[in-house]
This record gives sequence, structure tokens and C-alpha cells, in this order.
Amino acid sequence: MSTSDATVAAALMDAFARRTGLDGDTLPVRYLWTDAFATCNFLGLAQAGGGARYDALAQRTITQVHEVLAHFRADDFRSGWLRGPHGCADDDHPTRPGLRIGKPLPERAAGEPFDERLEWERDGQYFHYLTRWMHALDRCVRLRHAAHSNRWARELADTAHRAFAASGGGMYWKMSTDLARPLVASMGQHDPLDGLLTARALQATAQVLGDASGPSLDAAIAGYTGMLHGSQLATADPLGLGGLLVDALRLDRLSQAGNTGDRALLDHLLAAALASLPHGQRSLHGAANTRLGFRELGLAIGLAALERLIAAPMSRTNQARLDAFRSYLPLRRAIIDYWLAPDHRAAASWTAHRDINEVMLATSLMPDGWLGDQAPSG
Repeated sequence: MSTSDATVAAALMDAFARRTGLDGDTLPVRYLWTDAFATCNFLGLAQAGGGARYDALAQRTITQVHEVLAHFRADDFRSGWLRGPHGCADDDHPTRPGLRIGKPLPERAAGEPFDERLEWERDGQYFHYLTRWMHALDRCVRLRHAAHSNRWARELADTAHRAFAASGGGMYWKMSTDLARPLVASMGQHDPLDGLLTARALQATAQVLGDASGPSLDAAIAGYTGMLHGSQLATADPLGLGGLLVDALRLDRLSQAGNTGDRALLDHLLAAALASLPHGQRSLHGAANTRLGFRELGLAIGLAALERLIAAPMSRTNQARLDAFRSYLPLRRAIIDYWLAPDHRAAASWTAHRDINEVMLATSLMPDGWLGDQAPSG
């Protein structure tokens, strides 16, 4: 990471903090996916020499997410902390019943017809957003020594597994705000993989901390492992491909020497990612107004993870396969430089999603906050 990259990342995050009510008098505007990356960016900036100000912004993001997204919307007939069949939130357990996405429209009411276009703008809960927040909370344990954050993350992981696992197998993609009913019954392609590695990382952190409080995630780990059997992980989506590469790094860090199951799964991930890369690049062409920056930047973050994976000592058994990825590494900088260009960031496709685009651009420039060690050392 260059000094100029850090300077640009800090400027992007400072603007995000002002724009969304983390810094100044603006009313808070919280969105779970973006805030997960933002929390880690602030932590990374603090670790890189930004000091107490960025550490405070990370904590303020967590506080506001729980104040806003762990409560029912102002236009909901319900009020206060989220509550439902999987528990109620309170100050000590803000994540126990899950967290809202933060979409602009209220969730689809029971009995209301499904409208695919509107559903993208409707609130509820997404599993893959919850796992990003679990990860952000767990990073606080490493960078802020906040042990309670790991307990909050494990409570969220336990609830997410019980709520999103479908009785007939597989998972729901989107649930209602109270986790009482599915809003989109299909399964996200990488949700079981994401759930498995996140649960394992949270459990590993708890073991290092010696924290026996809070729920065990053994059932979740077993459930996701079963769902992964025979799964197809290859994807043409650059954001999904980036997630695969990040997951490969996480699995490599979590693996124990001699664990043949982990080695086989890592091989599966790498093979899927390698098969995906030629297809994932196809969307990285055309005018800026036809492209979605945050999806491409997700791939850039994944390529930063790949750089770390190639350099990791545990990866030597996969070195031959990893060597096949080396020709793709320059793509990371190409994506970043494309979206650093002011005329590209003036496109409607960028400005319409400014918060998520700018936060993920900052993560691409300074990925250590997001990609750092998955659990604290003993």
C-alpha cells in the first residue's frame, strides 16, 4: 500500500463519515453491508497511524448500526428493538434477533404480491450482509481488544443459522425483518460457504479468548458443511468471485496442519475461482455508466486476498495451482485505477450507489482492515 493510496482511502472514509452522520450533525443513514466494510476501514486507518479519531469512528459505526438497524423502522407498526421468534435485542444483546439491511422501502407485507424490481429496494434481512457484520465485529476483537464484539457476532451467527436454514435443506436468501418468514426463498450461491467460514472464525476467536459464554456454533458449522457437499462455486459475478478469493484466504488461515477436509475444500475453492476469472473479467469493459463499481471492487479486494494467499506459508501445498493465478494479479490495480478516475466516478452508476462504491474503493486501496488476521493470537 502506498502513502497516496492511504491518503485517498482516508479522504473517502472522511467524506463517508460526514455524509452518513458518523461525523457532524447529519442524521445517521446506516446500511449494513457498507457499514461492515466501513468499520474495518476505520480500524485499518487507526492501525496505520490514523490514531484515536478513526478508532472512535469505527466504534461510532458499530453503535449507530445497533441503534438504527437493530431497531424497527420508523414507518413500521412495531417499534423499539427488533424481536421475533429467534429472540429480542437489548443493550447487552443487540444482534440476537438479527439486523435490518437498511433498504429505503419497508419490507413486503405478508400477502403482498412479489415484485422482483421492488424487492431490491425493500428492507428485511440478508444472510450475506449479516456475515459481513459478524466479520466486522470480530475484527474489533483483534484491533480493539473488544471481547464482547465476538460474543455479539456469535449470537448473530447462531440466530442467522437457525433463521435462514430451510427445513427441507438449503437456505433462504432474504428474510423478513423479524426473521419470521422468508421474503426470497432461493439460496445465495455462496451463503453456506460464507456461513461456514464465518462461524469457524468466530469460534476460533472465542477459543483464543477462552470465552465460554454465548452460543456454540458447532451446529451451524455442521449444517453449513452438509449444505456445501457437491456445491457448484464457480461464478461469472465479479463480486461473488472476489468473495471466493477472500474465503480461500480465510480457509487457509483457519486450516490445521494435516486436515484433509480443509485441504480438499481449499482445492475446490481455488479451482472454482480459477475457472471463474476469465468469465468474471467480461463485465470489466464498457462505459462507466454500464458498470457497477462496488461489484468490480469486490473482485479487487479478492485479488488482494489472493496476493496474501500466494505469500502464505500454509499455501505451499497449493503452490502449483496458485501459480496459475499470478497473471491475474495486475487486474486488481487496473480496477482500482479505473474507479479512481474522476470522470468514471461522475457516472450515474457510481453516484447512485456512492456510499457503497466509495467505501469499497477505500477497502481496495487499504485492504488490511478487512483482510487482516481472522482471529487474535494467543
